[in-house]
Amino acid sequence: MPSLDKKELETILHLKIQNADLYLSAFTHRSYLNENRGFALPHNERLEFLGDAVLELAATEYLYRNYPHPEGELTNFRSALVNYKMLSIIAQQLGFEQFLLMSRGEAKDTGRARQVILANCIEAVIGAIYLDLGYEAVQEFVKNKVLVELPKIIEGGSYMDPKSRLQEIVQEKRGVTPTYGVISETGPDHNKIFIVAAYVGEHEVGQGQGPSKQEAEISAAENSLKNNIY
Repeated sequence: MPSLDKKELETILHLKIQNADLYLSAFTHRSYLNENRGFALPHNERLEFLGDAVLELAATEYLYRNYPHPEGELTNFRSALVNYKMLSIIAQQLGFEQFLLMSRGEAKDTGRARQVILANCIEAVIGAIYLDLGYEAVQEFVKNKVLVELPKIIEGGSYMDPKSRLQEIVQEKRGVTPTYGVISETGPDHNKIFIVAAYVGEHEVGQGQGPSKQEAEISAAENSLKNNIY
């Protein structure tokens, strides 16, 4: 069975690990078990489920105690912190990829699928920290590794998603709400690509694409903001 470089991980996490198997499981993707039937530990999905909830609680408590903003803004701050794109960036910064156990096929994918795997992995690691060392250790990790991104998010305005920003601008300038429509969808069910257009009234202001309608709409809103023709 693969072993975990416990000392290196402790250096990255700034924590003293007690149960190394929890963390090895946290870095194990489901696909790895398909090629390694004799692997003794479970994959990371249950730890991810736990870590997702603990991360949200730790982030929410910190925001509540330190930012006297309205509930809606706090929700946007939290969403910007714990979405898969931000978590995957943090996981990359921490060097989590070196610990990942995946199938050979998954290891070749470096696109969105890898981002999701990394985001799930950091949630699983948070679940492992919670079970191994308790909630206070999670709070410390989240504060030092995740919440440090918050000032940059607030300063750059990225806590408001592109669709919300576009809606705010268009409603202020035109008094209407942007709408979205699917132009095309291609590919098999498991790997579809959607192309979506954003409209102000009947006027198209931008297009975007993504693996889901929601992500294509976000991309269309981003491009609409860049086009600045609304």
